[in-house]
Formats: sequence, structure tokens, C-alpha cells
Amino acid sequence: MTQAHTDEQVHEAQGPAIAGSRSRRPAAETSPPGGALGTVRYAWAVLTSMRTAIILLFALAIAAVPGGLLPQRPTGPFQVLLWKQQNPRFADLFEVLGLFDVYSSPWFAAVYLLLFISLVGCILPRTQVYGRALRAPAAAPPRPVQKLAGTVTGTTAGAVADVLGAAASHLAGRGFRTRTLGGATGSGTVAGEKGYLREAGNLAFHVALLGVLVTIAVGNLLGYRGSAIVVEGQGFSNTLTQYDELSAGPFFDARELEPFTLRLDVFRVRFETGPVQRGAAREFDAELDVTTPSAGTQRRALGVNEPLHIGATDVHLVGHGYAPVITVRDGQGEIAFSGPVVFQPLDGNLRSAGVINARDARPERLGFEGYFMPTAVVDDLGIRSVFPDALNPELFLNAWSGTPVAESGRPQNVYSLDKAGMTQLTDAATGDLVRMRLTPGDTFVLPDGKGTVTFGGWQRWTKLQISHTPGTWAILAWLGLAVAGMTASLLIRPRRVWLRAEAGADGAVLVQAAGIDRVDGRSGVADDRDRLLRAVGADPGPPPSEPPPGPESHRTASPQQRPAEHPPRGYAPDEGPTP
Repeated sequence: MTQAHTDEQVHEAQGPAIAGSRSRRPAAETSPPGGALGTVRYAWAVLTSMRTAIILLFALAIAAVPGGLLPQRPTGPFQVLLWKQQNPRFADLFEVLGLFDVYSSPWFAAVYLLLFISLVGCILPRTQVYGRALRAPAAAPPRPVQKLAGTVTGTTAGAVADVLGAAASHLAGRGFRTRTLGGATGSGTVAGEKGYLREAGNLAFHVALLGVLVTIAVGNLLGYRGSAIVVEGQGFSNTLTQYDELSAGPFFDARELEPFTLRLDVFRVRFETGPVQRGAAREFDAELDVTTPSAGTQRRALGVNEPLHIGATDVHLVGHGYAPVITVRDGQGEIAFSGPVVFQPLDGNLRSAGVINARDARPERLGFEGYFMPTAVVDDLGIRSVFPDALNPELFLNAWSGTPVAESGRPQNVYSLDKAGMTQLTDAATGDLVRMRLTPGDTFVLPDGKGTVTFGGWQRWTKLQISHTPGTWAILAWLGLAVAGMTASLLIRPRRVWLRAEAGADGAVLVQAAGIDRVDGRSGVADDRDRLLRAVGADPGPPPSEPPPGPESHRTASPQQRPAEHPPRGYAPDEGPTP
């Protein structure tokens, strides 16, 4: 095997590794072969191609869109129920498609898993090729230097070996990988190659993307996320029974819950009252007493985008509303229910809906449902709230009664009234349904001696999200690596230069230099070639933009003097020489 043939093989091996984006594909990736095994190989080649990875990445981004546009059951079950009531035409279809719990749906998991497999299958082969390219020497020119487009010729004094040594030292000093071919027979070539870290940046970006996917998956397997509504003056203990909703990974262990308790002491809300952005939120701040076994009780502040960090657990403020204070006395004069009732907001002015279930009332159980209006207005448009703050609070209720039922022990939805076995109360004098309109301090007497309802005022509540997601800082590290890799792939300019020195008949050394851009023609390879010539004492003359004065300055440069604007024929910059 000749030296030239060996150099060509090395050059062919290195080309795809540095470019990293357009390596040659086997025939199996362009057309499916026959047989089951061939079809499987073809499917694997398509799945692990970069094009498929990009398509899956976009598909994952599009699949996440419904999660931001539609209410999600793990974080807002009441909002999901309300949306379905307001949009019955699409409710069943969206439920079947899993659009109310996007991130746990099978189709989202399938896209996620396919993207993971595609990235692994894409990164491993490229890493192997890149590793071989790093160990290989600089590539020899694909053809004699003097025949490359953009070759510049000059002469210099000295020995051929000294010229080759000076060229090699110059290229090494500028960060090129160098290789000297020949030199002992009166001629030789110095090859220089630069820009290998461009492919390292590409690989780093894809590895970082894979790391983000793995970290998120691990966090979902080991972590949990739950929510709890806490009324002013009440508390929350970090145990399973205290959560309103809880979504946990399959490897979550309830015994690892951080031991702490919270008590909501004060919750301050302020809204814009001016003509511009009237009703817009301006302040949401909570003050809590946090008790942990190690630190005791501490006063902590909680605000929007200012979560509490208790050990490895994060507590976020994600919602708020009103809880009317209701007292229900039954027909026997006993208190059947008393306390704040959480009403769920329905719009931006905090028109809120809720129910009161007085199951212990006797001789008949009582139930109520209705609306709380922070700033109530009753006009031709109906009953509505015109401002989110409690400037004119009113409570509107209807009433139901029925035969007492034994407790079944089954959990019930506190935001809906089970009307089985109950009838709506009517006024015996008028025959109209009972409708209550109460302001703070009012008491309504139910017909037929069934009891009374007192509206004692209102309190604020806040919705807390308590979560633990392992690997959050690892995700930030992966994102930093992705940014660094992308920056390197954009800024690093891969290119190759060659210089051939040959002893002349008059004792001078004939020098020929050329270069090839590996990417987009903007790497400055012509400047590197000219610097190389100057380093060995063969001045290439002024650049084309500054021609020497005289009649020769308007002549067209010869092919050997014209800078390389395009790769030579038969040479693909990203794939090495064509056979």
C-alpha cells in the first residue's frame, strides 16, 4: 500500500467526523431492503438519524402545547370540571385523547421515549467516529497542492527541510494539527487541520439534550407534586392525608416526605384600582409559621416566584380565593355546620362557586350551593362581580333538604353537592324556589322550620403547591453545557491548509500553499494560507481587495493566484475526497 493511498484513507475517515452533519449514509437508509431483518435495520437507521431526532423534538414541543392551553387535572381538577361543563361539545373527545393530563398520557410518553432512543442511537456512532478522527493525523491534500483551486505560489531561500519545519512550527503555534509528508527527497508537504472542537460542540449539545431528558425522567420517577388549599388561620402538615391532590412517581416513597407543618397567618392581596389595568394583581404575599424538627418554628414569607425551600421540598404559591364563613343551624336549633368554606374562582373578578354540605343537620340533612361575589352587582346582565377585591361582598345561595343518610366512608367531592335523595326548598307562601342574598352578618331563616343560615364574613385562602423534584440543579448544568456546545459549534471554524516545498533549479525553494474551508466559506482559510506563506518567507503579495498600482492591477487573477472561494472539484468538504 502506497503512502498516498494511506493518506487518502485517513483523509476519508476524518472528513465526516469534523463536519458532523452530512456523513455518508449506507444504502439501507435510503431504501428499505428486503426481508424482516433488513426492514428492522432500515427502521433503526431512520429512527437514529438526525432528521428524525429533530422531528421528534418538534413533536414533543407541539405535544406540550395542550398542557399550557387546557387546565390539567393534577393541578386544577375544578378548572377541568368547569371547562368540560362550558365546552360539552369537545369534553368527551379531549378526555379520550388525554388532553386534561397531557404529561401522563401514553402518546406523550411515546414521543418522549422515541426521542430518547433516537438521540442515543445518533450520539454513540458519531462519538466513535469523532474519537477515531481525534487520534488520526492531519489529512494529506486530496490531490497535488498545485492543482487545488486557490493555490498561491511563491519562492523562498533556504533548504526544503527548513521551510517545512518553519511551516509546521507556524501552524502548530496557531492551533493547527500538523503533519509533514516527505522532505528527504528535495520536496515535501506540510498538512494542517483545525476546528475539531466544532464537532465536540455538536456532540456536547446533543449529550446535554439527552441529559435533560434523563434527568426529567428520573425526577418524575422519584419525585412528587401535590397541592393543598389553606385558609387564613389554618395549617398544613406534610402528610399524605393533608393533600388535596397528589401526583407521584412509581418509585416515590411516602416515608421520605419532609417533616414540617405550615400555618397561614396572613395573606395580603392588592389589586390595581386606577383606570389603567383596573383589577390587575399587584401584590400576593403570605406570612407563614413553618415548623420543622431541626429548626423549630420560624416566620417565613411566601410570594409569587418566591417559593419556600424546606430541605429538599419546594412550596409555591399558585392560587388564591375567598372562603365565606357560614354557620348552619338545623331544625332542632343545633349547629350542623360552622366555618369557612372554600369557594373556587370562576373568572378574573373572582366570581366564586361553592357548596355547603350540612350532612349532620336534623331532622333533615341540608345542602346549599351558590356564588360568592367580592364586589357584587345585580343588574340587567345578571349577578356578577365587577372587581376582584372584596369591596361589596355578597353571598347568593339556594337550599336543598333530604332524608339523613349513613356515612359510607367513601371520599366525596367537596366542590359539588350530592343531591341524591334531596329536593330543592321552596317558599310555601309564594311557591318560588328559595334564593338567599346575604351580606356579612345576615341570617336567613329557612322555610318550614328547617333551620337558619348565617353569613358571618369571609376569609382568604391560598393554594400551595408542595413538590420535590430530584435533579433540578442537574438540569441547569445540562442546559449550560448545551449553550456552551452550541456556541462552540457556531464560532469554531474548521479548515485545512497545505504547503508544498520543492527545491528549484536555481537554488531557491518553490512554495505552493492552498486551503479548503470545511463549512460555509467564511472561515478565513485564505488568510491562514497567506500567513503560512509569510511564515516561510514567501510573501503572497497584497490581498485581492488591495491590488498593487499599475496596469496589471485590473487583470483577472490566474487560477493559481485566485483565493479559494469553493472547494475543488471532486472534493466534498464534509465527506473527504471522492474516490
